[in-house]
Amino acid sequence: MEQIDVNSYDRIIIACSGGKDSVATLLHLLDCGAPVDRMELWHHDVDGQGEAFMDWPSTTPYVHALASHFEIPCYLSWREGGLKGEILRDGVPTAAVLCETPAGLVRRGGAGPVGTRLRFPQVSASLSTRYCSATAKIDVADMALRAQDRFLGSRTLFVTGERAEESPNRARYAVFGPHRTDTRDSRRRCRLVDHYRPVHAWNEAEIWAILQRYGVIPALPYQLGFGRLSCALCVFMSVNQAATLRHIMPERFAALAALEQTFGCTMKREWGLHQYADRGVVYAAARARPDLVASSLEHQWHGPVVTSRWRMPAGAFGESAGPG
Repeated sequence: MEQIDVNSYDRIIIACSGGKDSVATLLHLLDCGAPVDRMELWHHDVDGQGEAFMDWPSTTPYVHALASHFEIPCYLSWREGGLKGEILRDGVPTAAVLCETPAGLVRRGGAGPVGTRLRFPQVSASLSTRYCSATAKIDVADMALRAQDRFLGSRTLFVTGERAEESPNRARYAVFGPHRTDTRDSRRRCRLVDHYRPVHAWNEAEIWAILQRYGVIPALPYQLGFGRLSCALCVFMSVNQAATLRHIMPERFAALAALEQTFGCTMKREWGLHQYADRGVVYAAARARPDLVASSLEHQWHGPVVTSRWRMPAGAFGESAGPG
């Protein structure tokens, strides 16, 4: 396909999970000469600004550190009550979305149909079955775009880091096209939003190469042996990841296992979480670096986010269990 003219857009929004692919996407845009003064990093806080439940506490501060280093504004958005609120939803609507904007905090939604979950998202390519991605990320981004009139009458490029190599499902994603929130043909509320996946065809070696060239320190879970920065307690976790997570966050792991008993429905279908973890082996890097384990479980980022002494993380080219 033709090279996208990034300079033709009024705003360039990079959805940044903190994972290697979204970071590589940012760096690639910088390589392409995208105007930094039109960029925004958007990060969806899966735990909704509350206590750690499913995610790594260090992820949000890591994204803030990246934004600060590259002098790009960072805006958080989240589902009220976080993913925990949706998992425990019982006879109430899905909670509202809150999003940071240049004009302040905006709240939308929360008045939809009443419903009940009381079960974990299930491993599936379907976003209705694996509802965590939609509830905590995709729908949150859509709401944040639709809630801000500053996107009306202008051109916005929404950029994400999915790669074809990750899964057959992601291999089918379009590299470029109108975003779900695009209303360019509307006479009343015209909002032009294009969706661009610039690293869709990249392999993992190319991803790590651009992080190394810029000296960007990978997020801490990669350094502990994880091959992908999903939620810490992702429903797609492998047996080794489950064993490692039980080792480094035993209280949180036990709390999820207890919820399985409450729901009468396991996260991993054939096994309860403890049975599943029993089948795995704790990552050697996680055993060897209790200091990094402690840092990964803190709501802050320590030190710089770039280094001249870059090292390939232990999780590179390893298990990449995560959303498909």
